[in-house]
Amino acid sequence: MINDELNNDYTGPFFYNGWYHLFYQYNADSAVWGNITWAHAVSRDLIHWLHLPFAMVPDQWYDINGVWTGSATILPDGRIVMLYTGDTRDEVQVQCLAYPANLSDPLLIDWVKDSSNPVLFPPPGIGSKDFRDPTTAWLSPDGDKWRITIGSKVNKTGISLIYETKDFIEYELWEEYLHQVPGTGMWECVDFYPVSLTEENGLDTSANGAGIKHVLKTSLDDDKNDYYAIGVYDSIKNKWTPDDPEIDVGIGLRYDYGTYYASKTFYDQNTQRRILWGWIRETDAESVDLLKGWSGVQVLYLATILSKKPNITLINTSKAQILLNLSCMQSIPRSIVMDKKTGKNILQWPVEEVDSLRLRKGSVEINDVKLAPGALIQLAIDSPSQLDLVATFDIDEEIASASASASEDNMSYECSTSGGAANRGVLGPFGVIVLADDILSELTPIYFYVVKGSNGNTHTHFCADELRSSKANDVEKIVCGSEVPVLDGEKLSLRSLVDHSIVESFAQGGRRVITSRVYPTKAINSAARVFLFNNATEATVTASIKIWKMDSADIHPFPFDHI
Repeated sequence: MINDELNNDYTGPFFYNGWYHLFYQYNADSAVWGNITWAHAVSRDLIHWLHLPFAMVPDQWYDINGVWTGSATILPDGRIVMLYTGDTRDEVQVQCLAYPANLSDPLLIDWVKDSSNPVLFPPPGIGSKDFRDPTTAWLSPDGDKWRITIGSKVNKTGISLIYETKDFIEYELWEEYLHQVPGTGMWECVDFYPVSLTEENGLDTSANGAGIKHVLKTSLDDDKNDYYAIGVYDSIKNKWTPDDPEIDVGIGLRYDYGTYYASKTFYDQNTQRRILWGWIRETDAESVDLLKGWSGVQVLYLATILSKKPNITLINTSKAQILLNLSCMQSIPRSIVMDKKTGKNILQWPVEEVDSLRLRKGSVEINDVKLAPGALIQLAIDSPSQLDLVATFDIDEEIASASASASEDNMSYECSTSGGAANRGVLGPFGVIVLADDILSELTPIYFYVVKGSNGNTHTHFCADELRSSKANDVEKIVCGSEVPVLDGEKLSLRSLVDHSIVESFAQGGRRVITSRVYPTKAINSAARVFLFNNATEATVTASIKIWKMDSADIHPFPFDHI
């Protein structure tokens, strides 16, 4: 067996001198929490990666219990400052400063912890274990100070503290919070950034003014999900206000309705994009993680080990799964823009570089196929465990209208309590089935479920059903998803990136996203199958789908023979 290891929170991303830098929390000693170190990888294209030496290890009194999540800020003069949370010898969460030892090194291999550390301690009224994860800094209105926000809580109220600094060493705490939401508990991995109401590009973190809204996102420690809301930032009062208090941070929209946590964005000044990454955690038992020897989709290191020790055993995971896993150690990087059609949510979409992995040979395209109620159509595709599929669906309007009187009028439908794709309704479910075996003893359906009430109102839900995704024991198997806005004239559309044990699915151009973490035991590699299905009782659905076989990302360990 290989040494146990864990990786989780994605942290401190930025683009510098032609390279994307990715850091993530890593434990080389065990597949469970502990010894949290910053691992470091770089890429020129967000797809192919070089593994570098550890950037920071827990070796000082102020971070001896872990180098926790942080954020990078690139200053106007080109310097890079990294603020991160350290866990002290006495288990107090403090904020620390680090920076590259040599800015002329494009790979920024060596990092220095500032002699002033720690630069911030928990303020009065804040618990010693409730003060973590500083954001990327943004400029004050006068441009003479930098501001950051840090997640915390007061009793059961989640809060984001605001600090100002000129030099990232001395800080002033604002009396008022950037925002707070009662009942949401501890806020961690807070993110705060602008989105444009008019432009297609992302915005620098310091951007503000007319035509700009701000996204406030938090990872809720209580339920391990990432929530966001869109609102207005008053930079004079240093206060953020949600557009709709009914869907405030922690009680409304989520980045992802599946297995997705501790995400962070950064502004890519090279392409003027805001890019999002998140951690896809394991959903099997901790004892299984210890047995198989890894946790957290940690692929870079495993690929290296497998190349040197091809006979090692991995539990519930094929060697091909590890070597071909295109999502590397985190989710597929996603671009973020405002949904200008709804004005109420962001759009997330795989960065365009992902398309470069599509292989023309072996692609499949089927247009305008009629799916009658109960239909199931298998699609012939090579490498069905590693693919990119795009599909659209139209419900027969005449049948849908005639079915309104027969509808259950169940406007309170929820994916999580629906019973999954096997539960039939008048107008759904229908969609695709991935990672299925020949006899459908294992399968992961990604689907829409439309509810039309007697009043004519229609609600569309986007769901992923993991209930029969694996024969393995000790695996969490749930149905997840949410209602998704569908505007007049829009077809129902989805895109799914399938990568052996991970399915990232995007509905309606990225209005809703679901990441499924599954553990097939039969539907693996060439034994996996893909289907179109319609399990509605009355509606006929017209489907079109295109599927690409996906190439593998190149992962090189350090030292490497070429750059």
